[in-house]
Amino acid sequence: MEKLLQGLREFQENYIPDHKELIKQLAKGQHPRVLFIGCSDSRVDPTIITQSEIGDLFIIRNAGNIIPPYEATNGGEGATIEYAMEALDIRQVIVCGHTQCGAMKGLLQIGELEEKMPLVYHWLHHTEATRKLVEDHYGHLGKKEKLDMLVAQNVLTQIDNLQTYPSVRSKLHAGNLDIHGWIYQLETAQLLAYDEETETFVPPHSKIYADIEDAKSMKPGGLSLKSDNDGKAGGHGGARPEFSEPVQPYWPGANRLSPEQAARLYRGAGV
Repeated sequence: MEKLLQGLREFQENYIPDHKELIKQLAKGQHPRVLFIGCSDSRVDPTIITQSEIGDLFIIRNAGNIIPPYEATNGGEGATIEYAMEALDIRQVIVCGHTQCGAMKGLLQIGELEEKMPLVYHWLHHTEATRKLVEDHYGHLGKKEKLDMLVAQNVLTQIDNLQTYPSVRSKLHAGNLDIHGWIYQLETAQLLAYDEETETFVPPHSKIYADIEDAKSMKPGGLSLKSDNDGKAGGHGGARPEFSEPVQPYWPGANRLSPEQAARLYRGAGV
């Protein structure tokens, strides 16, 4: 607790005097550009990862970065999404999973949770589609590789769930909303972003530099979700999924955000 109080003192003594105008503007109302849906895991902090300023992100965090389908529950996630779309007119959404996710580990052994953690057990049923898909199509993988695949597929499941909300569907139909799937790698503190064209989670720079002359010499890295004819992951005789580090600096999501938005969100508001 003492550490938190010390941080509060530093915030009041150092941050506030240097950001008086920002604090003044935010007191009049909020205008976040991005809805960030992430996990409650203490190691995954959206504002630190993206180096965002106060007021930049509208955030939903829960165990497993799960979004229950519309009307599946009357929890706060649905109300927050609706508010973000209708009241704040947010036009960028990020669904961010992470490696070593405890909720996904629980999904691997869902049957053991019912008695020990009944609330977690029922909560994880909102992503049963993820467990079923991975068990049916990637059941041959080892425990670690299967967990990585659960993390990746869960991001896509939650994007599907997100699109069941009327306000989200309406904005997507009008072309006024972009949804991004991210995976934060705890081991390297790097990000992978989902590329719909290749069905792969890749270092976001691989799209940004696609037109650069030497782009072909770059290692794409990432995690492929494609299957070969035997139903195995990777498309290369059942190669195990592996996350790899990006090989060049990048701005996550820059292929969809405007340069100004990307600079503000991913390199800090002061840039």
